[in-house]
Amino acid sequence: MGQEKKDEILSSFDTFKSYLGEKVSKGESLGMNEEQLAKTAQKVADYLAAHEEPRNREEKLLQELWKSGNEEQQHMLAHMLVKMVH
Repeated sequence: MGQEKKDEILSSFDTFKSYLGEKVSKGESLGMNEEQLAKTAQKVADYLAAHEEPRNREEKLLQELWKSGNEEQQHMLAHMLVKMVH
């Protein structure tokens, strides 16, 4: 994904939620179950926490929660993110 597209997605929390919601819907249409979606969301969140600076308060809160949780807690947060955008 190009930097411009990434900047667009991360520019606002609503845009990020909309993008994530589209990807969750696409995953469901491909037959992914909630566990598979959460595992994918967990990989994306790992990447974002390690490589992207938060662009708003909501993203900052998610990053802090992600970094403070252990792997099990991060996995549960990934489930919650999938449910939030579904």
